[in-house]
Amino acid sequence: MLTAVRVLAAAILAFSGATTADPVRDQQQWVLDALNVEQAWSVTKGEGVTVAVVDSAVDTGVKELKGRVDSGPDMTSGTIERELPPGRHGTAMAGLIAGSGADDGFIGVAPGARILSLPMVIDDEPGFAVPPVEGEGTTAESPLARALRYAANHGAQVVSMSIGSYGPLRSEREAVSYALGKGVVLVAAVGNDGQTPYAKEKGTSYWSFPAGYPGVIGVAATDKQGRRATFSSDNMSVMVSAPGVEVPVVKREGGYELSEGTSSAAALVAGVAALIKSRHPGLRPEQVAQALVAGARGRPAAGYDDQTGFGVVDAAAALNAAERLTGAKRSVVPGMEHFGRGEDSPVPTRPGADPLRLWLYGGGVLIALVAFCGAIVVLNQRKQE
Repeated sequence: MLTAVRVLAAAILAFSGATTADPVRDQQQWVLDALNVEQAWSVTKGEGVTVAVVDSAVDTGVKELKGRVDSGPDMTSGTIERELPPGRHGTAMAGLIAGSGADDGFIGVAPGARILSLPMVIDDEPGFAVPPVEGEGTTAESPLARALRYAANHGAQVVSMSIGSYGPLRSEREAVSYALGKGVVLVAAVGNDGQTPYAKEKGTSYWSFPAGYPGVIGVAATDKQGRRATFSSDNMSVMVSAPGVEVPVVKREGGYELSEGTSSAAALVAGVAALIKSRHPGLRPEQVAQALVAGARGRPAAGYDDQTGFGVVDAAAALNAAERLTGAKRSVVPGMEHFGRGEDSPVPTRPGADPLRLWLYGGGVLIALVAFCGAIVVLNQRKQE
């Protein structure tokens, strides 16, 4: 079976032209506020973390990314090495994750993090799909599987994936397990099929992979009011959500645009995951996911639904939740104490028998021996009489 991995450019990143004359940071403010990012920055900005961006190639010349991007080989083919031209989509996603804010420019969620660009496409214009590898089958390694293994073996702590296909592959499932086993946090867009005829008829959307693989944090898109974006896919692959409507992004070769889609939402959550890994590098992928869920706000009435998952990610609250998961006693983010630190657990007792009981038992045995010996002496004396 041949399966093409597609970058979700047509549905997930729909640019609506350049932003207005207002400074880009002003344009970004609503996104930063929605994720409570600035409060989290009082603790960490993602230093020491590398986020792999599995997408089109990142433009390393953009001022907000200059000197902070490492480029891997073309993941589309395992045999032919070629340098891919910078892509619109990958550059935009990298900026959302780790834009430095240089010269009052665009700033990402984790401006202290680095990017590992793992290109899988040669063009990311709407409608483009990655051609399958020759001989691709149930046992061959797909481009995504190759990218995941490369990321896990080259120091990435988080992988951001704004790509997808409608069919799972064994090689990808195995690569996901491999990366998770290496402690890598995997984040993916759930797709933009919320308005398809199938979704309207069935009340649910087709699953998109890699978001649908177990262990991957699937991200849906919300609007400025925190409501699910109408285009965002709704199914059980959704774990959390983040802004995905009119989100400013950096342009290839410089400048800024507006984006829409779960692509942007996934990149933003990958940035929050980078903040958590920066503060707590030993936290396992499932614990990072747990922290994101525990800190989410705008939680559905039932606690979870397949539209926004457990709610919109809150970076500061997620850091506090991660702190609790590590067992640390100190508060993380100033002003976030209302989340509570809870009472300290009692110190566990030492293994082995209770010393007091040992003394009582030993004393009882000693008394019994003395009484026994005394009885024998008395009996012997009576016999001698």
